[in-house]
Amino acid sequence: MMNEKIFKAYDVRGIYPSEINEETVHLIAKSYAQWLKPKKVILGRDVRTSSEALFEQAKRGLSEMGVDVVDIGVVSSEMFLFAVAHYGFDGGISITASHDPAEYNGMKIVREDSIPVSIEAGLAEIKAIATKGEFTEPKNNGKFEKLEILDDYIEKVLSFVDESKVKPMKIVFNTSNGTGGKVVSIVVEKLGLDLVKQNFEEDGRFPKGAPNPLLPENQEETQSLVRSSQAILGVALDGDGDRCFFFDENGEFVDSCYANAIIFEIILKKNPGAKIVFDTSVVWAIRDSIEKNGGVPLENKVGYVFLKDRMRKEDAFFAGEHSGHYFSKDFYFCDSGIIPALLLIEHLSVTGLRLSEIVNPMREKYPISGEIRFKVANPEKIFSAIETKYTEGDINHMDGVTVEFPDWRLNVRPSNTEPLVRLNIEAKTKELVDEKVKELSEIIEA
Repeated sequence: MMNEKIFKAYDVRGIYPSEINEETVHLIAKSYAQWLKPKKVILGRDVRTSSEALFEQAKRGLSEMGVDVVDIGVVSSEMFLFAVAHYGFDGGISITASHDPAEYNGMKIVREDSIPVSIEAGLAEIKAIATKGEFTEPKNNGKFEKLEILDDYIEKVLSFVDESKVKPMKIVFNTSNGTGGKVVSIVVEKLGLDLVKQNFEEDGRFPKGAPNPLLPENQEETQSLVRSSQAILGVALDGDGDRCFFFDENGEFVDSCYANAIIFEIILKKNPGAKIVFDTSVVWAIRDSIEKNGGVPLENKVGYVFLKDRMRKEDAFFAGEHSGHYFSKDFYFCDSGIIPALLLIEHLSVTGLRLSEIVNPMREKYPISGEIRFKVANPEKIFSAIETKYTEGDINHMDGVTVEFPDWRLNVRPSNTEPLVRLNIEAKTKELVDEKVKELSEIIEA
Protein backbone atom coordinates (compact mmCIF):
# COMPACT_ATOMS: atom_id res chain seq x y z
CA MET A 1 0.00 0.00 0.00
CA MET A 2 1.34 3.44 -0.94
CA ASN A 3 2.51 5.76 1.84
CA GLU A 4 0.73 9.03 1.06
CA LYS A 5 3.12 11.02 3.28
CA ILE A 6 5.76 10.91 0.55
CA PHE A 7 3.80 13.55 -1.39
CA LYS A 8 5.41 16.79 -0.20
CA ALA A 9 4.71 20.43 -1.09
CA TYR A 10 7.07 20.46 -4.08
CA ASP A 11 7.93 16.86 -4.88
CA VAL A 12 7.77 13.21 -3.83
CA ARG A 13 10.25 12.14 -1.16
CA GLY A 14 10.73 9.46 1.48
CA ILE A 15 13.00 6.82 3.00
CA TYR A 16 13.92 3.94 0.71
CA PRO A 17 12.53 1.28 0.69
CA SER A 18 10.16 1.62 3.64
CA GLU A 19 8.38 4.77 2.40
CA ILE A 20 9.27 4.97 -1.27
CA ASN A 21 10.23 1.95 -3.39
CA GLU A 22 10.10 0.47 -6.88
CA GLU A 23 6.38 -0.30 -6.70
CA THR A 24 5.58 3.23 -5.52
CA VAL A 25 7.64 4.93 -8.22
CA HIS A 26 6.13 2.70 -10.92
CA LEU A 27 2.64 3.67 -9.71
CA ILE A 28 3.39 7.40 -9.53
CA ALA A 29 4.98 7.42 -12.98
CA LYS A 30 1.85 5.84 -14.44
CA SER A 31 -0.32 8.33 -12.56
CA TYR A 32 1.73 11.25 -13.88
CA ALA A 33 1.20 9.95 -17.42
CA GLN A 34 -2.54 9.53 -16.83
CA TRP A 35 -2.78 13.09 -15.46
CA LEU A 36 -0.59 15.00 -17.96
CA LYS A 37 -1.06 12.77 -21.02
CA PRO A 38 2.41 13.59 -22.38
CA LYS A 39 3.78 12.06 -25.56
CA LYS A 40 7.49 12.29 -24.81
CA VAL A 41 9.26 13.03 -21.51
CA ILE A 42 12.74 13.32 -20.06
CA LEU A 43 13.84 10.88 -17.35
CA GLY A 44 16.96 11.45 -15.25
CA ARG A 45 18.40 10.38 -11.89
CA ASP A 46 20.90 11.34 -9.22
CA VAL A 47 23.76 9.27 -7.77
CA ARG A 48 21.92 7.62 -4.86
CA THR A 49 22.38 3.86 -4.59
CA SER A 50 18.65 3.30 -5.01
CA SER A 51 18.19 5.70 -7.93
CA GLU A 52 18.94 3.32 -10.80
CA ALA A 53 16.36 0.75 -9.64
CA LEU A 54 13.73 3.45 -9.14
CA PHE A 55 14.63 4.97 -12.50
CA GLU A 56 13.91 1.66 -14.23
CA GLN A 57 10.49 1.45 -12.61
CA ALA A 58 9.61 5.02 -13.59
CA LYS A 59 10.70 4.19 -17.11
CA ARG A 60 8.52 1.06 -17.13
CA GLY A 61 5.50 2.93 -15.74
CA LEU A 62 5.74 5.69 -18.34
CA SER A 63 6.18 3.23 -21.18
CA GLU A 64 3.18 1.18 -20.08
CA MET A 65 1.10 4.33 -20.47
CA GLY A 66 2.31 4.83 -24.04
CA VAL A 67 4.76 7.61 -23.20
CA ASP A 68 8.10 7.77 -25.05
CA VAL A 69 10.97 8.09 -22.58
CA VAL A 70 14.22 9.98 -23.20
CA ASP A 71 16.96 8.79 -20.84
CA ILE A 72 19.49 11.51 -19.97
CA GLY A 73 21.28 9.40 -17.36
CA VAL A 74 22.85 10.66 -14.13
CA VAL A 75 22.39 14.43 -14.05
CA SER A 76 22.03 17.35 -11.70
CA SER A 77 18.54 18.71 -11.16
CA GLU A 78 19.39 21.83 -13.15
CA MET A 79 20.56 19.68 -16.08
CA PHE A 80 17.26 17.81 -15.92
CA LEU A 81 15.27 21.06 -15.94
CA PHE A 82 17.40 22.40 -18.77
CA ALA A 83 16.76 19.30 -20.87
CA VAL A 84 12.97 19.40 -20.54
CA ALA A 85 12.72 23.10 -21.42
CA HIS A 86 15.59 23.46 -23.91
CA TYR A 87 14.55 20.59 -26.16
CA GLY A 88 10.82 21.23 -25.82
CA PHE A 89 9.65 17.96 -24.25
CA ASP A 90 6.21 17.52 -22.70
CA GLY A 91 7.56 17.06 -19.18
CA GLY A 92 9.88 14.95 -17.11
CA ILE A 93 10.75 13.09 -13.93
CA SER A 94 14.06 13.04 -12.12
CA ILE A 95 14.75 10.40 -9.47
CA THR A 96 16.34 12.38 -6.66
CA ALA A 97 15.99 13.37 -3.02
CA SER A 98 18.05 16.51 -3.51
CA HIS A 99 20.09 17.28 -0.35
CA ASP A 100 18.44 14.71 1.94
CA PRO A 101 20.50 11.94 3.60
CA ALA A 102 21.49 8.82 1.64
CA GLU A 103 18.58 6.68 2.87
CA TYR A 104 16.08 8.99 1.13
CA ASN A 105 14.96 9.08 -2.47
CA GLY A 106 12.21 10.78 -4.42
CA MET A 107 10.88 12.27 -7.64
CA LYS A 108 11.05 15.81 -9.00
CA ILE A 109 8.24 16.15 -11.51
CA VAL A 110 7.68 18.84 -14.15
CA ARG A 111 5.46 19.50 -17.12
CA GLU A 112 6.28 21.38 -20.34
CA ASP A 113 8.82 24.24 -20.06
CA SER A 114 9.98 22.63 -16.79
CA ILE A 115 6.99 24.09 -14.94
CA PRO A 116 7.00 22.45 -11.47
CA VAL A 117 4.33 19.93 -10.57
CA SER A 118 3.66 20.78 -6.92
CA ILE A 119 0.93 19.77 -4.50
CA GLU A 120 -0.99 22.88 -5.55
CA ALA A 121 -0.37 22.35 -9.26
CA GLY A 122 -0.93 18.72 -10.20
CA LEU A 123 0.75 16.62 -7.53
CA ALA A 124 -2.46 16.26 -5.51
CA GLU A 125 -4.19 14.97 -8.63
CA ILE A 126 -1.37 12.52 -9.30
CA LYS A 127 -1.62 11.33 -5.70
CA ALA A 128 -5.38 10.77 -6.11
CA ILE A 129 -4.87 8.76 -9.31
CA ALA A 130 -2.14 6.65 -7.69
CA THR A 131 -4.33 6.01 -4.65
CA LYS A 132 -7.22 4.86 -6.83
CA GLY A 133 -4.93 2.80 -9.08
CA GLU A 134 -7.17 2.81 -12.17
CA PHE A 135 -5.50 3.52 -15.52
CA THR A 136 -6.48 3.84 -19.15
CA GLU A 137 -4.02 1.51 -20.86
CA PRO A 138 -2.82 2.50 -24.37
CA LYS A 139 -2.66 0.23 -27.43
CA ASN A 140 1.13 0.42 -27.60
CA ASN A 141 3.91 0.92 -25.10
CA GLY A 142 6.16 3.96 -25.33
CA LYS A 143 9.61 3.84 -26.89
CA PHE A 144 13.00 4.44 -25.28
CA GLU A 145 15.95 6.52 -26.42
CA LYS A 146 19.02 8.14 -24.84
CA LEU A 147 20.08 11.76 -25.17
CA GLU A 148 23.45 13.29 -24.34
CA ILE A 149 22.86 16.84 -23.12
CA LEU A 150 26.19 17.79 -21.53
CA ASP A 151 27.66 19.89 -24.37
CA ASP A 152 24.49 21.92 -24.91
CA TYR A 153 24.07 22.43 -21.19
CA ILE A 154 27.63 23.67 -20.68
CA GLU A 155 27.28 26.03 -23.64
CA LYS A 156 24.13 27.42 -22.03
CA VAL A 157 25.55 28.09 -18.56
CA LEU A 158 28.73 29.63 -19.98
CA SER A 159 26.58 32.06 -21.98
CA PHE A 160 25.86 33.91 -18.73
CA VAL A 161 29.41 35.28 -18.52
CA ASP A 162 32.03 36.78 -20.81
CA GLU A 163 34.77 34.15 -20.72
CA SER A 164 37.38 36.70 -21.84
CA LYS A 165 36.83 38.69 -18.64
CA VAL A 166 37.48 35.78 -16.26
CA LYS A 167 40.97 35.96 -14.77
CA PRO A 168 42.93 32.99 -13.43
CA MET A 169 42.17 32.42 -9.76
CA LYS A 170 42.19 29.53 -7.32
CA ILE A 171 38.72 28.33 -6.34
CA VAL A 172 37.60 25.55 -4.01
CA PHE A 173 34.53 23.68 -5.23
CA ASN A 174 32.74 21.22 -2.92
CA THR A 175 30.18 19.19 -4.89
CA SER A 176 29.04 17.10 -1.89
CA ASN A 177 29.67 13.71 -3.57
CA GLY A 178 26.71 14.50 -5.82
CA THR A 179 26.12 15.20 -9.49
CA GLY A 180 27.93 18.53 -9.87
CA GLY A 181 31.57 17.47 -10.13
CA LYS A 182 31.73 16.55 -13.81
CA VAL A 183 30.18 19.81 -14.95
CA VAL A 184 32.31 21.94 -12.63
CA SER A 185 35.49 20.27 -13.91
CA ILE A 186 34.64 21.04 -17.53
CA VAL A 187 33.47 24.60 -16.92
CA VAL A 188 36.46 25.50 -14.74
CA GLU A 189 38.88 24.10 -17.31
CA LYS A 190 37.23 26.14 -20.08
CA LEU A 191 37.60 29.29 -17.97
CA GLY A 192 41.26 28.61 -17.12
CA LEU A 193 40.68 28.61 -13.36
CA ASP A 194 42.77 26.77 -10.78
CA LEU A 195 40.32 24.23 -9.36
CA VAL A 196 40.71 22.74 -5.89
CA LYS A 197 38.34 19.77 -5.73
CA GLN A 198 36.44 18.66 -2.66
CA ASN A 199 34.05 15.68 -2.52
CA PHE A 200 34.00 15.37 -6.33
CA GLU A 201 33.57 11.59 -6.37
CA GLU A 202 29.99 10.62 -7.17
CA ASP A 203 29.01 8.51 -4.17
CA GLY A 204 25.34 7.92 -3.46
CA ARG A 205 26.16 6.72 0.05
CA PHE A 206 27.15 10.32 0.89
CA PRO A 207 29.95 9.35 3.28
CA LYS A 208 30.24 12.91 4.64
CA GLY A 209 26.56 12.98 5.62
CA ALA A 210 23.55 14.68 4.08
CA PRO A 211 24.75 16.60 0.98
CA ASN A 212 23.47 19.92 2.29
CA PRO A 213 25.95 22.83 2.53
CA LEU A 214 23.60 24.78 4.79
CA LEU A 215 24.40 22.41 7.67
CA PRO A 216 27.19 23.97 9.78
CA GLU A 217 28.95 20.61 10.11
CA ASN A 218 29.22 20.45 6.32
CA GLN A 219 30.74 23.91 6.04
CA GLU A 220 33.79 23.32 8.21
CA GLU A 221 35.83 21.28 5.72
CA THR A 222 35.24 23.80 2.93
CA GLN A 223 36.22 26.65 5.23
CA SER A 224 39.38 24.80 6.16
CA LEU A 225 40.34 23.99 2.55
CA VAL A 226 39.78 27.58 1.38
CA ARG A 227 42.18 28.76 4.08
CA SER A 228 44.82 26.08 3.66
CA SER A 229 44.86 26.33 -0.14
CA GLN A 230 44.78 30.16 -0.07
CA ALA A 231 41.90 30.13 -2.54
CA ILE A 232 40.14 33.32 -3.63
CA LEU A 233 36.70 31.78 -3.29
CA GLY A 234 34.89 28.71 -2.00
CA VAL A 235 31.74 27.33 -3.64
CA ALA A 236 29.58 24.48 -2.33
CA LEU A 237 26.80 22.77 -4.28
CA ASP A 238 24.20 20.47 -2.75
CA GLY A 239 23.73 16.82 -3.71
CA ASP A 240 21.67 17.44 -6.83
CA GLY A 241 23.60 20.56 -7.85
CA ASP A 242 20.79 23.11 -7.96
CA ARG A 243 21.72 25.13 -4.85
CA CYS A 244 24.85 27.23 -4.42
CA PHE A 245 26.66 28.64 -1.38
CA PHE A 246 29.76 30.81 -1.07
CA PHE A 247 32.77 31.20 1.23
CA ASP A 248 35.01 34.26 1.10
CA GLU A 249 38.80 34.07 0.80
CA ASN A 250 39.07 33.83 4.60
CA GLY A 251 36.84 30.76 4.60
CA GLU A 252 33.90 32.64 6.11
CA PHE A 253 30.48 31.37 5.04
CA VAL A 254 28.45 34.00 3.19
CA ASP A 255 24.85 34.00 4.35
CA SER A 256 22.39 33.77 1.47
CA CYS A 257 20.86 37.21 2.11
CA TYR A 258 24.26 38.79 1.41
CA ALA A 259 24.98 36.42 -1.48
CA ASN A 260 21.62 37.30 -3.01
CA ALA A 261 22.34 41.02 -2.68
CA ILE A 262 25.65 40.57 -4.49
CA ILE A 263 24.29 38.37 -7.28
CA PHE A 264 21.33 40.72 -7.81
CA GLU A 265 23.72 43.67 -8.21
CA ILE A 266 25.65 41.71 -10.84
CA ILE A 267 22.43 40.83 -12.67
CA LEU A 268 21.19 44.43 -12.64
CA LYS A 269 24.45 45.76 -14.06
CA LYS A 270 23.97 43.36 -16.97
CA ASN A 271 20.18 43.90 -17.18
CA PRO A 272 19.27 47.44 -16.05
CA GLY A 273 15.78 47.89 -14.63
CA ALA A 274 15.10 44.16 -14.28
CA LYS A 275 12.47 42.78 -11.91
CA ILE A 276 14.00 40.64 -9.17
CA VAL A 277 12.03 38.20 -6.98
CA PHE A 278 13.22 37.24 -3.50
CA ASP A 279 11.70 35.58 -0.46
CA THR A 280 10.52 37.27 2.70
CA SER A 281 12.92 35.62 5.19
CA VAL A 282 15.62 38.31 5.37
CA VAL A 283 15.26 41.33 3.11
CA TRP A 284 17.02 44.56 4.10
CA ALA A 285 20.35 43.98 2.32
CA ILE A 286 18.51 42.56 -0.69
CA ARG A 287 16.00 45.41 -1.01
CA ASP A 288 18.76 48.00 -0.78
CA SER A 289 20.89 46.23 -3.39
CA ILE A 290 18.04 46.01 -5.89
CA GLU A 291 16.87 49.60 -5.37
CA LYS A 292 20.40 51.03 -5.40
CA ASN A 293 21.09 49.31 -8.71
CA GLY A 294 17.87 50.41 -10.36
CA GLY A 295 15.95 47.14 -10.20
CA VAL A 296 12.37 46.38 -9.25
CA PRO A 297 12.16 44.39 -5.96
CA LEU A 298 9.37 41.80 -5.72
CA GLU A 299 9.04 40.17 -2.31
CA ASN A 300 7.45 36.71 -2.25
CA LYS A 301 6.50 33.73 -0.12
CA VAL A 302 9.32 31.25 0.57
CA GLY A 303 9.43 28.18 -1.69
CA TYR A 304 11.08 27.68 -5.05
CA VAL A 305 7.78 26.73 -6.71
CA PHE A 306 6.24 30.02 -5.53
CA LEU A 307 9.21 32.07 -6.70
CA LYS A 308 9.18 30.46 -10.14
CA ASP A 309 5.46 31.08 -10.45
CA ARG A 310 5.89 34.75 -9.47
CA MET A 311 8.72 35.14 -11.99
CA ARG A 312 6.55 33.87 -14.82
CA LYS A 313 3.57 36.02 -13.81
CA GLU A 314 5.67 39.20 -13.50
CA ASP A 315 8.09 38.35 -16.31
CA ALA A 316 10.87 38.90 -13.78
CA PHE A 317 14.42 38.36 -14.96
CA PHE A 318 15.99 36.78 -11.88
CA ALA A 319 15.17 35.41 -8.43
CA GLY A 320 16.99 34.18 -5.37
CA GLU A 321 15.87 32.22 -2.35
CA HIS A 322 17.32 32.12 1.16
CA SER A 323 17.87 28.37 0.74
CA GLY A 324 20.48 28.93 -1.99
CA HIS A 325 18.28 28.54 -5.07
CA TYR A 326 18.84 31.02 -7.92
CA PHE A 327 16.56 31.32 -10.94
CA SER A 328 16.91 33.07 -14.29
CA LYS A 329 14.48 33.88 -17.05
CA ASP A 330 17.30 33.11 -19.48
CA PHE A 331 17.54 29.65 -17.92
CA TYR A 332 13.87 28.89 -18.60
CA PHE A 333 12.81 30.36 -15.24
CA CYS A 334 14.64 27.43 -13.61
CA ASP A 335 17.14 27.13 -10.77
CA SER A 336 20.87 26.68 -11.23
CA GLY A 337 23.78 26.20 -8.86
CA ILE A 338 26.58 26.79 -11.36
CA ILE A 339 25.26 30.02 -12.95
CA PRO A 340 25.49 32.21 -9.79
CA ALA A 341 28.97 30.82 -9.15
CA LEU A 342 30.07 31.83 -12.66
CA LEU A 343 28.53 35.29 -12.25
CA LEU A 344 30.43 35.85 -9.00
CA ILE A 345 33.70 34.58 -10.47
CA GLU A 346 33.35 37.01 -13.39
CA HIS A 347 32.49 39.85 -10.99
CA LEU A 348 35.55 39.24 -8.81
CA SER A 349 37.69 39.11 -11.96
CA VAL A 350 36.36 42.40 -13.34
CA THR A 351 36.38 44.37 -10.07
CA GLY A 352 39.58 42.95 -8.61
CA LEU A 353 37.85 42.86 -5.23
CA ARG A 354 38.04 40.09 -2.68
CA LEU A 355 34.68 38.68 -1.63
CA SER A 356 35.23 39.76 1.98
CA GLU A 357 35.60 43.36 0.81
CA ILE A 358 32.10 43.15 -0.66
CA VAL A 359 30.44 41.13 2.11
CA ASN A 360 31.92 42.62 5.29
CA PRO A 361 30.25 46.05 4.87
CA MET A 362 26.93 44.23 4.45
CA ARG A 363 27.54 42.13 7.56
CA GLU A 364 28.19 45.33 9.53
CA LYS A 365 25.26 47.30 8.08
CA TYR A 366 22.69 44.49 8.09
CA PRO A 367 23.27 42.18 11.11
CA ILE A 368 21.13 39.03 11.10
CA SER A 369 20.30 36.21 13.48
CA GLY A 370 20.57 33.40 10.96
CA GLU A 371 17.61 31.04 10.71
CA ILE A 372 16.58 29.62 14.08
CA ARG A 373 14.31 26.59 14.21
CA PHE A 374 11.82 25.81 16.96
CA LYS A 375 9.77 22.64 17.29
CA VAL A 376 6.19 23.67 17.96
CA ALA A 377 2.87 21.85 17.98
CA ASN A 378 0.69 24.88 17.22
CA PRO A 379 2.31 27.50 14.94
CA GLU A 380 -0.87 29.61 14.77
CA LYS A 381 -0.75 30.12 18.54
CA ILE A 382 2.83 31.38 18.20
CA PHE A 383 1.90 33.74 15.38
CA SER A 384 -0.99 35.17 17.39
CA ALA A 385 1.24 35.77 20.42
CA ILE A 386 3.81 37.57 18.28
CA GLU A 387 1.20 39.81 16.67
CA THR A 388 -0.22 40.67 20.09
CA LYS A 389 3.24 41.57 21.41
CA TYR A 390 4.26 43.73 18.45
CA THR A 391 1.04 45.52 17.47
CA GLU A 392 2.89 48.78 16.79
CA GLY A 393 4.95 47.23 14.00
CA ASP A 394 4.09 46.90 10.32
CA ILE A 395 2.56 43.40 10.17
CA ASN A 396 1.98 41.27 7.08
CA HIS A 397 1.06 37.64 6.46
CA MET A 398 2.72 36.94 3.12
CA ASP A 399 4.52 33.99 4.71
CA GLY A 400 3.81 33.23 8.35
CA VAL A 401 4.10 36.53 10.22
CA THR A 402 6.42 39.41 9.41
CA VAL A 403 6.71 42.42 11.73
CA GLU A 404 8.83 45.38 10.66
CA PHE A 405 10.02 48.35 12.69
CA PRO A 406 12.42 51.13 11.63
CA ASP A 407 15.31 49.51 13.51
CA TRP A 408 14.52 45.78 13.36
CA ARG A 409 12.45 43.16 11.56
CA LEU A 410 11.29 39.60 12.22
CA ASN A 411 9.86 36.86 10.04
CA VAL A 412 8.55 33.64 11.55
CA ARG A 413 7.03 31.05 9.27
CA PRO A 414 5.95 27.41 9.42
CA SER A 415 7.97 24.65 7.79
CA ASN A 416 6.35 23.01 4.77
CA THR A 417 7.68 19.59 5.76
CA GLU A 418 8.29 19.48 9.53
CA PRO A 419 6.45 20.39 12.79
CA LEU A 420 8.51 23.50 13.40
CA VAL A 421 8.71 27.24 12.76
CA ARG A 422 11.66 29.17 11.35
CA LEU A 423 12.63 32.53 12.82
CA ASN A 424 14.78 35.18 11.13
CA ILE A 425 15.64 38.54 12.68
CA GLU A 426 17.54 41.49 11.22
CA ALA A 427 18.30 44.81 12.93
CA LYS A 428 20.41 47.94 12.79
CA THR A 429 22.88 46.54 15.35
CA LYS A 430 24.11 43.11 16.40
CA GLU A 431 23.19 43.93 20.00
CA LEU A 432 19.58 44.55 18.97
CA VAL A 433 19.53 41.29 16.99
CA ASP A 434 20.67 39.38 20.09
CA GLU A 435 18.12 41.17 22.28
CA LYS A 436 15.25 40.32 19.93
CA VAL A 437 16.37 36.70 19.50
CA LYS A 438 16.14 36.28 23.27
CA GLU A 439 12.80 38.06 23.38
CA LEU A 440 11.25 36.03 20.53
CA SER A 441 12.66 32.76 21.83
CA GLU A 442 10.86 33.30 25.14
CA ILE A 443 7.57 33.95 23.31
CA ILE A 444 7.90 30.91 21.05
CA GLU A 445 9.01 28.54 23.83
CA ALA A 446 6.46 29.74 26.38
